[in-house]
Amino acid sequence: MNTILSITKREISGYFATPVAYVFIVIFLIMSGLFTFYMGGFYERGQADLTSFFEWHPWLYLFLIPAISMRLWAEERRNGTIELLMTLPISTSQAVIGKFIAAWLFTAISLMLTFPMWLTVNYLGEPDNGTIIASYLGSLLMAGGYLAIGSCISSLTKNQVIAFVVTIAVCFLFTVSGMPIVLNFFSSWTPQALLDTIASFSFISNFTDLTQGVIDIRNIIYFISLIMGALTLNVISINSKKGI
Repeated sequence: MNTILSITKREISGYFATPVAYVFIVIFLIMSGLFTFYMGGFYERGQADLTSFFEWHPWLYLFLIPAISMRLWAEERRNGTIELLMTLPISTSQAVIGKFIAAWLFTAISLMLTFPMWLTVNYLGEPDNGTIIASYLGSLLMAGGYLAIGSCISSLTKNQVIAFVVTIAVCFLFTVSGMPIVLNFFSSWTPQALLDTIASFSFISNFTDLTQGVIDIRNIIYFISLIMGALTLNVISINSKKGI
């Protein structure tokens, strides 16, 4: 555990040692506000809730999270520092988990900085704060899913741009898998059981359940299982490419 914490601290320090972290946070906060108040019609809704804030998170994460994850391993490979990292007295699993936790914490910090939204909605009315807490939890878990997928893909290439584009493509499939346009495409030639399986992989479906204030253990298990599965593939990828 101490080793993982050391790696996490090293990575977190690396984020804030460059302007990239601050640029990301500013972009995330500005876009969150624009989507909430303008595209989401926050005031026009006439309801004291943050539905218009959280409903855009899957699409914000789809493009912003890959910008974080693309550098996790691709940069190490490009700079040749991955060989140095792997010669240290740490396991591949510890390195993967440490890097992931650091990226997840950075995302959590960005998400926490949206607290003025919460204060605003409480000032304007009497929202269901339990639902808002569940929504924040769901948003953080969903961000973890995007990050885990991005980290795995980043370990497969030295090129950060390739990692960025491929991560968006893969995460897009997970995001829209439960949408009617996708399900209608499969419904004409696939059995209902397979259709339900495809829908169950949707980030939006699992996230929406949590934003409704219902903390269903199945949604939590989905995101945690996805994170663990992607990180396991991440470890396998790193181990298979040692010395390459």
